[in-house]
Amino acid sequence: MTGIYKRHWAGDRDRPALALHCMMGNGAYWGPIAGRLEGRIDLAGFDMPGHGRSDPWEPQPQGPDFHTSVTRIAASFIDRPLDLIGHSLGATVALRIAVAAPEAVRSLTLIEPVLFAAAPDAEQITRDQTMAEMIAQGRDDDAARAFIDIWGAAPFDSLPPATRRAMADQIKLVVDTDETLTRDRAGILDEGRLETIDAPVMIILGQDSPLVIHRIADALAPRLADVGRAIVPSAGHMLPLTHADQTAGLIALNLDRA
Repeated sequence: MTGIYKRHWAGDRDRPALALHCMMGNGAYWGPIAGRLEGRIDLAGFDMPGHGRSDPWEPQPQGPDFHTSVTRIAASFIDRPLDLIGHSLGATVALRIAVAAPEAVRSLTLIEPVLFAAAPDAEQITRDQTMAEMIAQGRDDDAARAFIDIWGAAPFDSLPPATRRAMADQIKLVVDTDETLTRDRAGILDEGRLETIDAPVMIILGQDSPLVIHRIADALAPRLADVGRAIVPSAGHMLPLTHADQTAGLIALNLDRA
């Protein structure tokens, strides 16, 4: 697909892997993780549309939604079984691929998956409604602030002006994913689908992440055939950035299980 910025951290060519970043992030933050894995996997990544160095997201009237587009881009990287790693939105894309093609996944590492449909939460529903109202009123900065102050690594107002502007431009993509993340339009949670994943799965959470994230893990884990869970102390939602050592170590544990 054109306009997508690809990333690559060379490693063992017999151990291909793909890493998928979060909303409002970009593929660059997998670099420190790859470095800590010391070449044991050949890691690919990309910047999602409208993120990092990729072209802006331009939805088409009859085209796929954002989550579906990202899933198709990710799937285009897969030509043999590989280790699949995803964070936040990226984790839901990884899970969507795994239920659609379990034979393509050697191991699956889900860091803070935001599949809210797995654990409906009144507080999260209120957050989403408030943010959608702000966007409808043209208050994109306020909507981005509300999002980042919950899910970001640092408060919105502490970020550089250029970063804040980019996040305000991206905030509509959060609403665009709501049908998939909150109502599971992709059918990830349909009966029997999670149960088809036979690869080792690791669910990694930050201790200080919103409670809904822990509830999502509680809902997903019993349906997975081979699952491990880990909580990183003193970490929040952005633990691949803030706790790269621990995140890489837990990814390595799951690689060992495959």
